[in-house]
Amino acid sequence: MMTTFTALSPSSTFMISPIIKTLKNPTKTLPHFRRSSTLTLSATLSTTPTTTTTTTTTSSLQKPVSDSVQTFWQWLKDEGVVSSKTPVKPAVVPEGLGLVAQKDLARNEVVLEVPKRFWINPDAVAASEIGSVCSGLKPWLSVALFLIREKKKNDTSSWRYYLDVLPDYTNSTIFWSEEELAELQGTQLLSTTLSVKDYVQNEFLKVEEEIIAPNKQLFPSPITLDDFFWAFGILRSRAFSRLRGQNLVLIPLVDLINHSSSITTEDHAWEIKGAAGLFSWDTLFSLRTPVSVKAGEQVMIQYDINKSNADLALDYGFIESKADRNAFTLTLEISESDPFFGDKLDIAESNGLGETAYFDIVLDRQVPPAMLQYLRLVALGGTDAFLLESIFRNSIWGHLDLPISRANEELICQVVRDACKSALSGYHTTIEEDEKLKGEKLDPRLEIAVGIRQGEKKVLQQIDEIFKDRESELNELEYYQERRLKDLGLCGEQGEIIFWEPK
Repeated sequence: MMTTFTALSPSSTFMISPIIKTLKNPTKTLPHFRRSSTLTLSATLSTTPTTTTTTTTTSSLQKPVSDSVQTFWQWLKDEGVVSSKTPVKPAVVPEGLGLVAQKDLARNEVVLEVPKRFWINPDAVAASEIGSVCSGLKPWLSVALFLIREKKKNDTSSWRYYLDVLPDYTNSTIFWSEEELAELQGTQLLSTTLSVKDYVQNEFLKVEEEIIAPNKQLFPSPITLDDFFWAFGILRSRAFSRLRGQNLVLIPLVDLINHSSSITTEDHAWEIKGAAGLFSWDTLFSLRTPVSVKAGEQVMIQYDINKSNADLALDYGFIESKADRNAFTLTLEISESDPFFGDKLDIAESNGLGETAYFDIVLDRQVPPAMLQYLRLVALGGTDAFLLESIFRNSIWGHLDLPISRANEELICQVVRDACKSALSGYHTTIEEDEKLKGEKLDPRLEIAVGIRQGEKKVLQQIDEIFKDRESELNELEYYQERRLKDLGLCGEQGEIIFWEPK
């Protein structure tokens, strides 16, 4: 869904679009489709699909885990990764599988340490039989192929006990049916999900042609698009990224840890350690509990404090009820048809932006200041165009921090409000209708869809209200010319122009 607006001035054109920005430039590891300031944990998730907001859970009457989980745990015991003294153990929890404390744990206490030889990462792929043919692939693609191939080897795979406890799917929107996706009509999450699915399919077709087909001896079992989506979903929901020296890594057992919305920090939950002992040179992944936990309670962490509900739904298959998880992305663009395109682009680039700029608006928070500056720049024209001259080049961004002229400010209010109305018209339900649905017992995926579309609509209404209020204040705002006259001592405090009679 993209809407183009021609501004009142013929020299300015706006484009405001809900298309997620980073789709144009996926990362070199797992593609990230929304901006995140600092990302250290790409994902972890329980071994069965999760749905909505998760909180710390006490498991007083735990259900027995499956045979495959018991076998997985015994394998880790036999390999010396865990023992009877390990502080946590897999258990059935509301999210599916999780890690439950076997004793009282203090804050920041180490609960698991997994040696590097049990990590699945590009290094593990490079050392495998398919390492030579995967060397030129993006890290996530090589690990995805490795996972699929090992899974198809069944009992002959050295990773079979780990692979047996991985879910067949999650509640991530990439696994939703067409009927389920229809409940996301009008949302940015729907367009993001469809773009992600297109991206994965295109990557699969390239890998199939360039790697799988020419190397049938290495890939004797057919690999399908569904296999590829499974691997992508596993990596998207469980892989750690941007660790020290690691771009992408799956860590068995650690990835059973679930998310808690009540934990508000990502600090000190994990670290990479050097040699495990005097006679060991194996690097360790060390997991800590960020809060104190009682015996029988689930050990949990914060996945990513910066992700929106749309991010959480796409990556993990759940959302939170916190207001600040709801966001909407405005995409603003300097039109190439603008007669001042070159000057405006130069100013934007000098201030860390570009021809297209993306701004995440979060519920119950003010719009980013840079968004108003960029809007005023794009709308600049007519009698205000003198500010684009080179003499103002080093100071114009500061001027744009404040209203330039009534016409300029009125224009940006009109364009943003029109964009909000257009976006709101794309949903098939109202906020009130969604609110009624939230009071009912819903299918987990429908519950996610209702929460997402309601959250987006609330943000759009908030943006509209902000600029509606601004419109009502246009006559009271102080504009550039008035500020300039005051600086020169030619304007009084009430805005009147001061004249001097010649002596």
